[in-house]
Amino acid sequence: MGVRDWLAPRLLDWMMRSVDDLRPETVSQAHGEVLEVGFGTARNLPHYQPAVRSVTGLDPMPTEGLAIVEQRIAQARFPVERTVLRADGELPFDAGRFDCVLTTWTLCSIPDPLAALSEMRRVLKPGGRYLFIEHGRSERARTARWQDRLNPLWRGLTGGCNMDRRMDALVEQGGFQLASLDRFQAPGPSLLACMYRGVATRER
Repeated sequence: MGVRDWLAPRLLDWMMRSVDDLRPETVSQAHGEVLEVGFGTARNLPHYQPAVRSVTGLDPMPTEGLAIVEQRIAQARFPVERTVLRADGELPFDAGRFDCVLTTWTLCSIPDPLAALSEMRRVLKPGGRYLFIEHGRSERARTARWQDRLNPLWRGLTGGCNMDRRMDALVEQGGFQLASLDRFQAPGPSLLACMYRGVATRER
């Protein structure tokens, strides 16, 4: 394992603790068999409720053997499986396998988000729910212009994170129907704190 592979999950875990307070409202709505795309370092696991029967975590970043991740998985009240895989290729799951799909701060960094959303929709049961909280393009024109200007630099510095994606539009273009959407400004730098919290469904 190289230094970068060793450092990446540890740095991500440290950075993502800043949004832990925003996780419960979205994660707690999950139920049944859940596919979590962008599993990361398993920071969502403590927020799942008893209605969840299992979680399948998908992420291109390997975390096996990282003590804090193994501890979170061991403390989960349901089976947890991990798959090291990008989300924008063909997913190794049958159509209609999952009751819920969840992403938290994930769509920003998937190279082809529409391909990923299409696959997420395919593996979600008809009537199933896609739960998400993401950061993205601001509703404020001035902030959005700065996001557009700085996004190429930011994407290069962060290994692929985009600050200017319209998450609601992407979800709908991916074939989902938005059932609810909450736009709000979280604490922190305005360019990165424009949040999209929502529930979408697969109608058929």
